[in-house]
Amino acid sequence: MGSCMNKLISLECNSSNVLECSQRLVNAIEKNRWVELLPHSGDRVQIPENLLPKGPGIIISSGGSTGRSHQCLQPCENLKQSALATAILLNEEGINPKNCFIFNSLPINHVSGLMGWWRSRDWNAKHQWLHPELMRNPPDLEKFCEPLLTKNKYQFITSLVPTQLKRLLNHSAGIRWLQSMTLIWIGGAPLSEELATIARKKEIPLAPCYGSSETMAMVTALMPSDFLRGEANCGYPLMDVEIRVKTNNILEIRTPRLAVAIWDEKNLNVLEQKEGWWSSSDLAELTPKKDGRSRLKINGRVDTAIHSGGETIFPERIQERLIQSAKIAHIPIQLILVLPVSDAEWGKRIVVLVRLPKYLKKERVKKIFLDLSDLTKSWNKAEKPFSWYECKELAMNNNGKWENKKWGLWLKGQKPIL
Repeated sequence: MGSCMNKLISLECNSSNVLECSQRLVNAIEKNRWVELLPHSGDRVQIPENLLPKGPGIIISSGGSTGRSHQCLQPCENLKQSALATAILLNEEGINPKNCFIFNSLPINHVSGLMGWWRSRDWNAKHQWLHPELMRNPPDLEKFCEPLLTKNKYQFITSLVPTQLKRLLNHSAGIRWLQSMTLIWIGGAPLSEELATIARKKEIPLAPCYGSSETMAMVTALMPSDFLRGEANCGYPLMDVEIRVKTNNILEIRTPRLAVAIWDEKNLNVLEQKEGWWSSSDLAELTPKKDGRSRLKINGRVDTAIHSGGETIFPERIQERLIQSAKIAHIPIQLILVLPVSDAEWGKRIVVLVRLPKYLKKERVKKIFLDLSDLTKSWNKAEKPFSWYECKELAMNNNGKWENKKWGLWLKGQKPIL
């Protein structure tokens, strides 16, 4: 499961060995080691020992939305700082971290799964790992958690990605489980308007947040009370975070818990900063509020923005618009992904990959794509899809993010439906 060197230990983590993996992680930290957290069958990064900073620390993956993943080196002091910042946030909302019971459905090699476990240790709070199969079966999840949820002395919190939230919202048992939580941090990918609307209707205490492996989890969060009142953003900065948006609309972050280095393919590099400010890959805006704390809204990623015919197109917005339009028109789609393709005249044009329900007849599939195309007839030319593809295997990765590079490769050799 793991291999040990003088400074670096690699731990391969999966749902069946998470308790063993977490204990080995504790043992390695006590010996001031660096610990690389790998997914099941993951490849080691092979960082030369002489390049490693002083430990102990965690090496955890970042990225995935563009296929250009890298590893972040985070000293354990940064994990402690992140846990302290979220504890202060909870205290401000009348939630005592020591009285929390954390349900953790994310893997320990995912930054939110790691921090859920770490917070429980620093806060001296209760913690329970949830197997992925439970998250896919809401009745089993409800049954498993029922004995724990009857302990009224606790305040129950969890972290989810939107794909998990959607699955739970589709089942009455899942909705009941969500409603039993005091606070649900939701991040890792944009929260769609559709999911937010359902969650508000069901009075589910979502706390949309924004963070990254580079910042050791969340740097902003919206409290459930604000979410339920209709706010649609990622909230305000935690106590150890400053944020700003430059004239190019790129979000910049300053915090003492930035990664000390990143490993990108064969190089160990210091995270680029200017006077402590790190430029993210996200395009954002800040909206002032009466309470004096500006709210953060993420509009898209710099590295996925598409330049088409002199205009800048954000695929995330196109995807959300298509999903909402299809829902209103009662067009049965399961997933949509917008990607760019090269075009001699436009520079880039957008194409759409669609996953439909199984077992549809060929004639029905063609009619659905014609209906989808009709929805976009009045759209701006740069935003109008150039072609449409049916992709039966279309899916996000285990972290709830799109691997654009993977699906771009899939496109090669495929014939569009329209």
